[in-house]
Amino acid sequence: MEIQPLTNKKSIETNKVLLIIGILIVAVNLRPAITAVGPLISDIRADMGITNGVAGIITTLPLLAFGVFSLAAPRLGYRFGNEMMIFAGLFTLLFGIIVRSTGFAAALFIGTAFVGIGIAIANVLLPSIVKTKYPGKIGLITGAYTTTMSAFAAIGTGVSIPLATGLNLGWEGALLFWSVLVVIGLVLWFPQVREARSGKQAADAAGKNKLPVPGTTIWRSSLAWQVTLFMGLQSFLFYGLITWLPVILHNSGLTLSFSAWVVSIMQIAGLPMTFLTPILATRLKNQQGIVTMIAGLYVIGFLGLLVSEATWLFVLSAILIGLAQGSSISLALTMLGIRAANGKQAAELSGMAQSVGYGLAAVGPIIIGSILDITASGTIAIYVFIGVAVLKLFAGLGAARDRTV
Repeated sequence: MEIQPLTNKKSIETNKVLLIIGILIVAVNLRPAITAVGPLISDIRADMGITNGVAGIITTLPLLAFGVFSLAAPRLGYRFGNEMMIFAGLFTLLFGIIVRSTGFAAALFIGTAFVGIGIAIANVLLPSIVKTKYPGKIGLITGAYTTTMSAFAAIGTGVSIPLATGLNLGWEGALLFWSVLVVIGLVLWFPQVREARSGKQAADAAGKNKLPVPGTTIWRSSLAWQVTLFMGLQSFLFYGLITWLPVILHNSGLTLSFSAWVVSIMQIAGLPMTFLTPILATRLKNQQGIVTMIAGLYVIGFLGLLVSEATWLFVLSAILIGLAQGSSISLALTMLGIRAANGKQAAELSGMAQSVGYGLAAVGPIIIGSILDITASGTIAIYVFIGVAVLKLFAGLGAARDRTV
């Protein structure tokens, strides 16, 4: 009789470790399948015979999928369980990566859409799991998984060309490479599906799963809309930059390979901010100071790109932008937890912010690509980035208030 409590305690601790590992491996897979595309755009364009504007759709399709399926994810998570739906999201991501790597034009776009669907489901439901399982450590856990996500986003950008040309895999093989990590993710996340299923069966037997389906009143909240705009505008900047900054830098005189590494450096530079910002944010009464700092770093970095002539100045400007981006994405995800009252509300807010937000972000790569087609210069595109950063400041100041939706 005395051994059972000790056994249960060990089992609980093991489950906590497995959950953290699971959250991190899911985070590993949330960006590389998208960020790997930017440096390969030129090869894809040449192979497929498409314009910059059409090529931008390759990055936009996942964002459109985010917009549509982020709305459905909270209800799917409620119906089938967050853990099960994240597993399904990873499987969908794997299917999409394989399909789009076949080298056919139609498969490229269809597979890319499935990539977006899979990532959308996990994007929305992870904040809900963090809010539910770690209500007192939202900043720490969010910082850890967001940093992991951002690190592999940077790796995805940096190794694309070496995989495609250095290892002679071509753009198809370079994109297919990321399926390996998804398979690992499926294996390491499966214990959470099994654990959740056991817990649900016990709750059903006890009659504890009779709660109503979450409603939609969150859409009437002005604070929820400010969080949504903050998420959307930071996503506009992120996806616009990872898709077209290599081209913008290349047009400014840098080699395409080095331009890709500058974008990778930009993402790596933001990693410390990605980890530290959520921890700081949860200790502050409001986060308006952080929002103001983010806007300042963005604007200074973009202005640096406009006046840069030396290589080191391009790199420095990219680092400043990376600091802003790293802080921005983790603050946006943290707000999904700290602006919500409970786990279900966090899922609803996450679904709203990521559906509308990514729908807004979806136009980014197309707009920037079209501007580059028309002007053959990155100057106007950088001015657009500056304007978006200013708009993001105003949305963020409202979202950073010490309130819940």
